Amino acid sequence: MSRYTGSINKKSRRLGFSILENDKEFSKGKKRTYAPGQHGNRRSRNSQYKLQLTEKQKIARMFDMNDRQLMRFVKIAMKMSGSNSQNLLNILESRIDNLVYRMGFAPTRRAARQLVTHGHVRLNGKKLSIPSYICEVGDVIAIKDVSKNLTVVNTHDATIKPIGFVTVDFANKSGTFSRLPERSELNQNIKEAYVIEYYNRLL
Repeated sequence: MSRYTGSINKKSRRLGFSILENDKEFSKGKKRTYAPGQHGNRRSRNSQYKLQLTEKQKIARMFDMNDRQLMRFVKIAMKMSGSNSQNLLNILESRIDNLVYRMGFAPTRRAARQLVTHGHVRLNGKKLSIPSYICEVGDVIAIKDVSKNLTVVNTHDATIKPIGFVTVDFANKSGTFSRLPERSELNQNIKEAYVIEYYNRLL
């Protein structure tokens, strides 16, 4: 599975899941929640494999990854102590592109990925252009001074409180990865245990 570059609205409808985590894909004018195509409204039985595959696709699309990247993170999660599924979410949420998104410096993870790739982001004061880089608790992420006026950086509604595991200074376009996330803070519409089960067959 390559990284998806098509319509997020269509993919969200196919998965029955908001990739953007805000349900904008199903907002007015895009109300169809069933899958696209002439058979999109047809109900089908969900096998265990299909459930696992669907959850894998949800996470891959949400975090803007291809199958090879996701498998690599699953392998890392399985080598860590504790819950494999929680480890996986911790790793994915610790990616620098995800943290740029969580801090409100980009409207989507895809936009955050581009900011990192194009060199607009600093990690602990140093340039970093690898979107999949795994940050550590305490790391400071900031938008480069000359990039602070970019439209994409200023589309966030500053009245929206950032997620609990980051602290953000909107005025200076910087933030700190304060702690690992708690499961209750993350998307309740994904079943990460199914993703671990899916890859258990392959590893």
